[in-house]
Amino acid sequence: MAVKQTAGRDVLGAFAPTFAALNDDVLFGAVWSREAELSLRDRSLVTVVALMAQGLTDASFRYHLESAKRNGITRTEIAEILTHAAFYAGWPKAWAAFRMAKEVWAEEEQASDDAMARHAASMVFPVGAPNDAYAQYFSGRSYLAPLSTAQLGIYNVTFEPGCRNNWHIHHAEKGGGQILVCVAGRGYYQEEGKDAQELYPGDVVNIPPNVKHWHGAAKDSWFSHLAVEVPGEHTSNEWCAPVSDEAYGKLK
Repeated sequence: MAVKQTAGRDVLGAFAPTFAALNDDVLFGAVWSREAELSLRDRSLVTVVALMAQGLTDASFRYHLESAKRNGITRTEIAEILTHAAFYAGWPKAWAAFRMAKEVWAEEEQASDDAMARHAASMVFPVGAPNDAYAQYFSGRSYLAPLSTAQLGIYNVTFEPGCRNNWHIHHAEKGGGQILVCVAGRGYYQEEGKDAQELYPGDVVNIPPNVKHWHGAAKDSWFSHLAVEVPGEHTSNEWCAPVSDEAYGKLK
């Protein structure tokens, strides 16, 4: 998608027409539109970090934060990006960047909280607590509510929009595997070598043991399922690589 920019001509067209043309046609018109090399999201990430490293938290920095938000960088991701960059660019610069980023993503944070509350109200099971123990195996935020840990392990797992777990395998020599019972929202399940399966409340997925797969939310919807652990012998769980943004982005 080509980026259309007129700020240079609007502000400096009469005073510095050459600079205005280079700004609008070359920087934004050519460089930012080279999506074959880097996506708009990636270019926003690089630009935000570069400006933060220089200590530039002026109107241009806010513009690029807003662009980053439009280009798909979430509140959780910008917080992690600025935190990581702080160790290289400087702690005071990160503080200044965070102040502005918090303002830019404030509406998203409120909208996310409201959407989560509506999602929670749509099902009888609790959302639970942040799934911090397994956060390294998820892209995005997830929540876990243990419903039964005695005879069978049954957990309500909730994914924020865009969140999914890594590819993984439930190993077992006998028995084993997992059953998913979808209870709210819209999500996906995919086995290696097969197309992703769209999931809605009431759908049930029987996951055989020793099959590589992943599951999670759609880009525009919260999603919850009950995860039922099937008893087996010599069971273990193997976490593999994350689902790539490219592959996930192709899902509707």
